[in-house]
Amino acid sequence: MTTKTDPMRNKVIITCAVTGSVHTPTMSPYLPVTPDEIAAEAIAAAKAGAAILHLHARDPKDGRPSADPAVFRQFLPRIRQATDAVVNISTGGSSLMALEARLAPALDAGPEMASFNMGSMNFALFPALDKPMEWKHAWEPQLLEATRGTIFKNTFEDMEFILDRLGRGCGTRFEFECYDVGHLYSLAHLRDRGLVSGRLFIQFVFGVLGGIGADPENLTHMKRIADKLFGTDYSFSVLAAGRHQMPMITMSAAMGGHVRVGLEDSLYSGRGRLARSNAEQVERIRTVLDALSLEVATPAEARAHLGLKGADAVAF
Repeated sequence: MTTKTDPMRNKVIITCAVTGSVHTPTMSPYLPVTPDEIAAEAIAAAKAGAAILHLHARDPKDGRPSADPAVFRQFLPRIRQATDAVVNISTGGSSLMALEARLAPALDAGPEMASFNMGSMNFALFPALDKPMEWKHAWEPQLLEATRGTIFKNTFEDMEFILDRLGRGCGTRFEFECYDVGHLYSLAHLRDRGLVSGRLFIQFVFGVLGGIGADPENLTHMKRIADKLFGTDYSFSVLAAGRHQMPMITMSAAMGGHVRVGLEDSLYSGRGRLARSNAEQVERIRTVLDALSLEVATPAEARAHLGLKGADAVAF
């Protein structure tokens, strides 16, 4: 009797979240802001071993989060031409953006993957104001303070709309971002209704104020519940905010999961030392994976594992 070998056994998909909308230019001189910077950082991260590139855009003039498809078009084709990495476009944008704005870049590009927050939540960034800074731009402290009184909105109606327009309409598959245990049950509800199918790629998110904390026991609990709800029909990855990034993603890899790095999630590469690039964080986790006798998955392996439509089917 022969046993079918899992081609992804001992292989880890590295996602790199290149710039995000959480951090601001004052916080690090290495945060990519312009399309040129975002393209260069993404390409370097892919060359370092990232199979998936999770992408946001920023206003080139002052670095504020942008959902303008025209800005995305300035770097997406360049990334595709220079790498074979999977492009994953955010539908989260910024917590201060309306749904239509958040979706616009992904609907314009029709990417292989897009991130998808599994519910409405407090998404609090205002504690960053506790650290004294000389802000480069007035919008930075204003945006952080605004998160004290706003929520990130993704109702079930919103989620149904995203699944219909972007999922069914564009053939885009999703990185389901679950910031708490209830988000797993929301995803199971959508799956049970037939709105979600195929192998799920679930990103467990830890350490955002308003979501589940970055505690090791929370990771084991999230995986236990995901196993209960989805059996073997899912893969999980972990992202953790700030100083929790490397410890939590190392734990994920040791548990058979995948990992996410990038300046969206943490600006650092070691205690008190700013990461000079996204590629630096990719290289750091690769060292950890090598020590654990784990291999880095290629973009082709990630595509096959997650059932993606392929780069040739995207609009950019």
